[in-house]
Amino acid sequence: MIEKLQYVTQETTELSHIDCVKEACIAGVKWVQLRVKNISDTEYITLAKEARLICDLYDVVLIINDNVEVAKKIGADGVHLGKSDVNPIEARKILGKDKIIGGTANSVEDIRNLINCGVDYIGLGPFKHTTTKKNLSPILGLDGYYTISEQIFNLLKDGELKTNIPPIVAIGGIELEDIVDLMKTGIDGIAVSGLLTNDFSLTEVIYEAIATKESLTIDILDTKD
Repeated sequence: MIEKLQYVTQETTELSHIDCVKEACIAGVKWVQLRVKNISDTEYITLAKEARLICDLYDVVLIINDNVEVAKKIGADGVHLGKSDVNPIEARKILGKDKIIGGTANSVEDIRNLINCGVDYIGLGPFKHTTTKKNLSPILGLDGYYTISEQIFNLLKDGELKTNIPPIVAIGGIELEDIVDLMKTGIDGIAVSGLLTNDFSLTEVIYEAIATKESLTIDILDTKD
């Protein structure tokens, strides 16, 4: 099962990545992606092992960002791959069929490619500008998510997509006030970093905002305007 709220760690002057993992688990987050840049595999493995222990204690899914070998070494639940990382098909060969593999998309063509590669979920973004990632793909905004939802709908209707669409999670600069509107576009969940890192007490409120979708009857095409 792919969680509707995914948290991506972000080191700050006050919090280490491990601090972020702890705080997220304590706050009730059930999916943590450990995203660490510019360190050796040895250092990454050390951090990831500690994160694994914490997530196991709270029964939280642990996803490793980018590094398939680290994910395999520490027994993570899966890996999230950027567009320039290892191909998901190769990652599957390394990790096995039972591990979660997610991929990053910015367009409907990216989504089609990831579906063909057999990913378990797709991180679609960026929604807005974010400082947590360099070399951003084009920003989508709400209109971009509606457009891609409509394109997917048409591909399914025309028979060009003949398989189930994996869950699609919005990511990139998402703020609390954006969540309800984002969920109306037809996505399955959101991934956040700074929003929670700055205030882990928002976890319950974020879950409530995501759940608003469950109480709404939404037709993506009718609500586009």
